[in-house]
Amino acid sequence: MMIQKKYYNRRGFLSTTAAAALAFPMINMGTYKVFAADEKKYSAKVIDLVNNTQVFDMLSIISPFGPMMLAAFGDKPKQKDGLNITEEHMQILLSSGMDVFHPAMGLGADEAPAFVARLNALAAEHPKHLHRIDSIADLSDLKKGERVGFIIGIQNSDHFREVDDVDLYYHLGQRISQLTYNSQNLIGTGSTDRRDGGLSSYGVSIVERMNKLGMAIDVSHCGDRTTLDAFEVSKKPVLITHSNVRKLAGGHVRCKPDEAIKAMAKTGSVMGITGVRMFVRDKEPTRIGHVIDHIDYVTKLVGVEHVGIGSDMDMDGYDDVPEPAYSALKAGYKKSYQFRDKIDTDGFDHPKRIFDLTDGLIGRGYSDDDIKLILGGNFKRVLGEIWGA
Repeated sequence: MMIQKKYYNRRGFLSTTAAAALAFPMINMGTYKVFAADEKKYSAKVIDLVNNTQVFDMLSIISPFGPMMLAAFGDKPKQKDGLNITEEHMQILLSSGMDVFHPAMGLGADEAPAFVARLNALAAEHPKHLHRIDSIADLSDLKKGERVGFIIGIQNSDHFREVDDVDLYYHLGQRISQLTYNSQNLIGTGSTDRRDGGLSSYGVSIVERMNKLGMAIDVSHCGDRTTLDAFEVSKKPVLITHSNVRKLAGGHVRCKPDEAIKAMAKTGSVMGITGVRMFVRDKEPTRIGHVIDHIDYVTKLVGVEHVGIGSDMDMDGYDDVPEPAYSALKAGYKKSYQFRDKIDTDGFDHPKRIFDLTDGLIGRGYSDDDIKLILGGNFKRVLGEIWGA
């Protein structure tokens, strides 16, 4: 659901050297510190796995979310560019271990052009460190810790007011589009709507045009019937970039039932697991191990080749957003979102979370090859199938 009045939601759009960062100083006992100023240590195996994998976070905000929210709701009216990236924050991105970000936001049709333009401007402002990903070939231009990539996506398709708009936004750089946000639009139904009528005839036309161009379809926030319809209608794999297993999250409407997860796998697609607290577990404690429970579940249900990461946050999560922006963020959603005191999952709310996740996957007995699939190999494969040559 979008924050009322302006279609803004928590991702609403608002008008040092990397090599040193990854020069992990060796401690002892085969452990390393990722950031020199931090006492947290990781094993050589964790570091090697992250460094030797092109890591994808398929819903990840590259700008600091706190300033973004303050620009919308806070007491700093002069701070209008919520998507600006400072050199300090760029260093955090480069040191995170992640390589490919998908900074999609939930927008109304009127906000979409400026959002896409601002992302393109970010690539122009930071050509040394940021690269827009239009195709699988572009991934070869990335370099771990020195240059990261981002995929332009929008968590809604309201901006496709007519079918030819899909072509327009494709040529502006958009490569992923979520069919609906939490609420119904002309294409289909959102996850928090009272009734789900599935894809409309217009929605089918949008799916067909996206297939033709090679724009990836995302159903993370779609209602159950709309989600299943997308898998049925699309001739290419349909992504779930950031959602979780409904059975493990107390039946949360934003998570996916087994039927949808099986349909996703049948098309050869991938589901990204998120660290948003109420999508992970409906009771306390809610920790990073419970995020891995969702990876385990999808792996056992449909296979490890169908699961990845879509953290659904910026580098630091949401719980550090200052007031009044933090309360406004929660107030913009329906009661079905079931917010608790915190939004972030403990242990998965910081810039090094991919190292902690990798450590947890090792502890669960995943092989090196399977961990590489989860961290990025699966999404790289399926995007290659969708985007084509």
